[in-house]
Amino acid sequence: MKSGRYIGVMSGTSLDGVDVVLAAIDDTMVAQQASLSFPIPIAIKEAILAICQGQQLTLSQLGQLDTRLGRLFADAVLALMAQERLAAHDVIAVGCHGQTVWHEPTGEAPHTMQIGDNNVIAARTGITVVGDFRRRDIALGGQGAPLVPAFHHALLAHPTERRVVLNIGGIANLSLLFPGQPVRGHDTGPGNMLMDAWIWRQCGKPYDKDAEWGSSGKVILPLLQSMLSDPWFSLPAPKSTGREYFNYGWLERHLAHYPGLAPHDVMATLVELTAVTISEQVLLSGGCERLLVCGGGSRNPLLMARLAGQLAGTEVATTDAWGVSGDDMEALAFAWLAWRTLAGLPGNLPSVTGASDATVLGAIFPANGQRPGIN
Repeated sequence: MKSGRYIGVMSGTSLDGVDVVLAAIDDTMVAQQASLSFPIPIAIKEAILAICQGQQLTLSQLGQLDTRLGRLFADAVLALMAQERLAAHDVIAVGCHGQTVWHEPTGEAPHTMQIGDNNVIAARTGITVVGDFRRRDIALGGQGAPLVPAFHHALLAHPTERRVVLNIGGIANLSLLFPGQPVRGHDTGPGNMLMDAWIWRQCGKPYDKDAEWGSSGKVILPLLQSMLSDPWFSLPAPKSTGREYFNYGWLERHLAHYPGLAPHDVMATLVELTAVTISEQVLLSGGCERLLVCGGGSRNPLLMARLAGQLAGTEVATTDAWGVSGDDMEALAFAWLAWRTLAGLPGNLPSVTGASDATVLGAIFPANGQRPGIN
């Protein structure tokens, strides 16, 4: 077993920064030791958004963005290592999710694309990198997402209590941790993605800090009902989605039927959309005693209040109260998945993704002088 220090790297659909986490991992524990959030340059963020909304680009442009993201992820890793005064030999591997620019797990040729060249990360840091986690699951007929439920189960499952772990990043997803049942989980739809896109276009701000803007608005019921009528929400699990579907263009198509709305009312309605689509799925699962929330949305007091209001009888709290930073959960999960890969252990859960089998995930990009392979 490859026990020791690992670094997890995550830049999610919210594009609010690159999260980097250092953890000590073995077969009995995952102990977070340090973290930082590394900024994403505006030019890279805009290029990613353009791809996700279907704008055409050349293969040269895609290749250049792949390299630039690899450099960005490497710089984030090196910043954390400098902060903690670590050398390359102090870290066994980097688990890097990569930046999702397209996710289409159904159809004639299912696929998903995460960019950020792992070869660049290995070369610049001198550390073995494990990446490309999602495509093996898709090759086995799965959705390739979400992958974090396996980690949530390892960290937060309870022998008698029905728990749901809710990650609210750009997309929101659930991990259903019910005693005596297989772990289940799926995406529920937009998390912060549409809220962040709206305030960026209207105010030039990356997100609605402390929900100040959204809290000043009121929910527009016809707009909410229009958005909730999207057929994706009624699809059965397993299911997953991303910015290629729920993007600013999707929002504009719904807003076109309701001209002249106050921008802060639109924001309040987007918060309600996220809360309703999450709470409906929790209730359809049979409900739970405790909802543990992580991701950027856990810092939105209006969203947390709406979830609590719609899930009467359920304790709604952040994962911080249970010893895991809500900001670092996903990066920590990919450090853990890198450990699983190097240990030759499955990283997916077929009960979550719909894959035909559990499998070791990812590809290994060895550092110079290291031999590839699973130990």
